[in-house]
Amino acid sequence: MTTPVTNDWNERIALAEQMIPLIGKLHRDNNVVTSVYGRLLVNCTDIDVIKSHRYARRITDQELPLAKTLPILQELVKMELGTASIDLGQLAARFDEEGGDLRAFLDRELAAVIGTASETKRTDVVLYGFGRIGRLLARILIEHQSVDTGCRLRAVVVRKNSDDDIVKRASLLRRDSVHGAFRGTISVDRENDTIWANGTPIQVIYSSDPATVDYTAYGIDNAIVVDNTGRWRDRAGLEQHLKSKGVAKVLLTAPGKGDLKNIVYGINHGVIEDSDQILSAASCTTNAITPVLKAVNDRWGVEFGHVETVHSFTNDQNLIDNFHKGQRRGRAATLNMVITETGAAKAVSKALPEFEGKLTGNAIRVPTPDVSMAVLNLTLEKEVTRDEVNAYLREVSLNSVLRQQIDYIHSPEVVSTDFVGTTRAGIVDGLATIAQGKHLVLYVWYDNEFGYSNQVIRIVEEIAGARPTVIPQRKELDEL
Repeated sequence: MTTPVTNDWNERIALAEQMIPLIGKLHRDNNVVTSVYGRLLVNCTDIDVIKSHRYARRITDQELPLAKTLPILQELVKMELGTASIDLGQLAARFDEEGGDLRAFLDRELAAVIGTASETKRTDVVLYGFGRIGRLLARILIEHQSVDTGCRLRAVVVRKNSDDDIVKRASLLRRDSVHGAFRGTISVDRENDTIWANGTPIQVIYSSDPATVDYTAYGIDNAIVVDNTGRWRDRAGLEQHLKSKGVAKVLLTAPGKGDLKNIVYGINHGVIEDSDQILSAASCTTNAITPVLKAVNDRWGVEFGHVETVHSFTNDQNLIDNFHKGQRRGRAATLNMVITETGAAKAVSKALPEFEGKLTGNAIRVPTPDVSMAVLNLTLEKEVTRDEVNAYLREVSLNSVLRQQIDYIHSPEVVSTDFVGTTRAGIVDGLATIAQGKHLVLYVWYDNEFGYSNQVIRIVEEIAGARPTVIPQRKELDEL
């Protein structure tokens, strides 16, 4: 496979157009998600395919020819594959090194998922609440759905606010001022309180009491309920969901209090046990900084540090000055920078116990609707250089088990809106890194809505036993 990169745009378009139906068939029929060096190919256009291959130049110093990945896709659709996440870029690079027969190579590389299609069962998912996070979770779940396996969005539970409530809910799912239009079609069946999204029927259930909903009446059973209202954050409050018929597990999209396990996927999801009925997905900030802190601590050790988050305003603030039970949050969110508290620094230790007592934190809310930044000011056990840290974190973002959590950027032009829609929990800005002796400052961007929502879905899939097998296998941090 020594095909040179073509400069003929029309030829690239033609190759991409051949790839799109193959990518779609793998997703629909086999629940296989493909990517190119971590750039997902889901509901993609021909331009998306070309851009993902061009992205490869950041890893291999040259663009990946589409003519190298097309033959791989053509073979994959012939194979009896089960649920998997397959990186076409890495497979192409490995085959370049080995050579030989392509099908024999793929048989070896994908042995773990050949013939496993029947092993993933369907799990019903219910979204309790349909606000900013709830609607993004719905979008992701709908986009992930393929064959009748894995996690299936079955219902959303909300309080009825008007006679045309369901129409307004559907409209908010269809259009989003930050994240753009829904990718697909949405219609409403008012008679049956159902929103149809890309062929998926979503039952809208009206209730203000999590303990009294009979989900089995809607054909829903053993469901995972994702509570994104933030109203209840301790075991006693969230246990109300388990009193409803048809509920097996509850996941909170906020920091859990008391003895609840706070899960940051990629860091401590291994502590989830089958007996756990209530879990927390921690906060967006905790998800953004914990993977980076683990990577740094594993390599150089962290003695102590301070986390300052520059966070976009949220719904709990006032648009204009008015009474608010919280300090300073009553002042106009769109006009002011607002100093407020954050529990993210302390919450890190719930996922990484070795950070207990090592971090302090504070937050500044700023007049942007989405995308935030965490500044990690760390004192290390060993001396480091800026280039050393950046090279390591870049490698972590490309080849490690934390690839879905950590991304890396090295550009003098990026600003916050460039990170709207990222699926990673946090993105290290390499140009902003400061290192002097044992003192290290890292700047980590994060989409506090969409990036966090993807982390939540990973936990849902983990609970359901529906996480895809990753091919090729990624490296542990100590193997880098």
